[in-house]
Amino acid sequence: MLPDAPSVAPAEVPFAAAGAPSATAGAPETPAAALYYLLNFERALAWLAERYDDILGPDERRFLDAFRGLPQASRALLVRMLMRKGTLFRASRLTYDEIGCPLQAAAPLIALGWIDPAPYLSLDELFALATRPELQQMFTDAPARKGSRKSDLLDALRATHGEARPFGAWNPQSTEPVFHVVIAPLCERLRLMFFGNLHQDWSEFVLADLGVFQYETVPFAPSSRAFQQREDVDRYLALQACRETLETLAQGDSVEPLLGEIGAVETANPWLETRRAKLLFLVGQHCERHRQWDAALAVYSGCVWPGARHRRIRVLERCDRFDAALTLAAQAAEAPESEEERQRVARMLPRLQRRLGQPVARAAAAGRIERSALVLARPSAPLTVEYAARDHLSSAEAPVHYVENALINSLFGLLCWEPVFAAIPGAFFHPFQRGPADLHAPDFHLRRAAQFDACLAQLDTGAYRETILRHMERKAGLQSPFVFWGVLTAELVGLALDCLPATHLKLWFERLLRDIRSNRSGLPDLVRFWPGERRYELIEVKGPGDRLQDNQIRWLEYCVQHGMPVRVLDVRWADDALAAGVGAAA
Repeated sequence: MLPDAPSVAPAEVPFAAAGAPSATAGAPETPAAALYYLLNFERALAWLAERYDDILGPDERRFLDAFRGLPQASRALLVRMLMRKGTLFRASRLTYDEIGCPLQAAAPLIALGWIDPAPYLSLDELFALATRPELQQMFTDAPARKGSRKSDLLDALRATHGEARPFGAWNPQSTEPVFHVVIAPLCERLRLMFFGNLHQDWSEFVLADLGVFQYETVPFAPSSRAFQQREDVDRYLALQACRETLETLAQGDSVEPLLGEIGAVETANPWLETRRAKLLFLVGQHCERHRQWDAALAVYSGCVWPGARHRRIRVLERCDRFDAALTLAAQAAEAPESEEERQRVARMLPRLQRRLGQPVARAAAAGRIERSALVLARPSAPLTVEYAARDHLSSAEAPVHYVENALINSLFGLLCWEPVFAAIPGAFFHPFQRGPADLHAPDFHLRRAAQFDACLAQLDTGAYRETILRHMERKAGLQSPFVFWGVLTAELVGLALDCLPATHLKLWFERLLRDIRSNRSGLPDLVRFWPGERRYELIEVKGPGDRLQDNQIRWLEYCVQHGMPVRVLDVRWADDALAAGVGAAA
């Protein structure tokens, strides 16, 4: 279970624990250990009642009040169903020792109208609930072939069974009820209000209770709420409905109705505007995939999501509008929004200039990335080229570690723990966040600039070592968007602090902060340390047929630009190299 919060001011309490569930009159209480999910759900309801009282509607207030008065078994059954996929359940599949008879537990829920015990089921819904033998008994006249699948039977029956019916009408031989959780949409709204998103569910409590995930405690002020007014929840759900509609659009479907629905969601909430921008970007990509060029151009023109300008240039080029594409590409080259856009536009400009018969401007030569080759005996057991190279290169005097993105990100996360988890409005909504909600927002760094500057200033004084080691000890295991606890060891961090110059750490961390979304990945695979000489080398390993990715090239060029020891190591297996007449050593 989540530990009880210490006795502190309410604004600092990470999660207010609700009391134990009320007892059913005359019925013994089930031990709390068996009802962990119910206790957690009730904690969430208490949290919502305390933090969102001003934006709860009448239906939500009635639900909170009525839920508290239900028998324990009824409350537990409802939560069990809410935690499962879908809203339709056969009573025989709701067997839980701590609940007992599902029919008795469901009776109070049915009386409240929260569960429908005889919902009308479409053919597809029936097939989702019934087994193949049951369906063959229900549809004895249906063509059945030995070994045929449920999907084959469903396809054969669709044309003649389009009418919805209760389960008993589909299967007269059964008296088993099917429950439809009518209250599910209201509970989904509450889940959204609690988490600030719809991709997290109530299992987050369970994982925290079991110690699988542990989260940093962040102070929650009223300004930290995901939703400041009831309309914010409505707008989030409207945008979510638009995204679900987008996923159903087929080839040839117009996006104009969907764009109208997105445009109708008016909000001054920056967080929701960011969600809208990302949704518009996805609509633009959909239009591109289906060659709806005019629609794609219109969407990208009004979209501020990173990458929209580059996609717009591509669409203009696909439409043979080379003049417009070149003009926009030149603007992007003059003031790129990111290193990624600069890299992409640098490749597009020469092509567009050639198309228009213009002189091709020579791009500034990037620093040369060192490459070397290594031929290894093919491992007898499956082993990636990165691990094979690490094992070959490593020695007592110069140990090699496979770290990829983990080491630099982790050192940054440990040094800058406080600004990453700063209680800034719109960053933390609930106690189960791995990191701030605005992590990828354009102003993430700007909003915390003073705190980040103070952390990076420690790299100029040597104080950073103590901060990193202190956070590594005190924050061990806590979720973070930067720290890879499974990779960090005392040996690795000790070698890194001894061998990686503070000036290089600062340069890496500054680049991370410029574009967290793009720059958290693409770092070299291996790091080689020479502890006796307090120096290091970064190595990007490439196996046969593997090419450098764009984000890897950007990191490598950045390192070369700043005089950091880095290289690409091309690994070949000896039997392949022998056949090709290749031989080289690292």
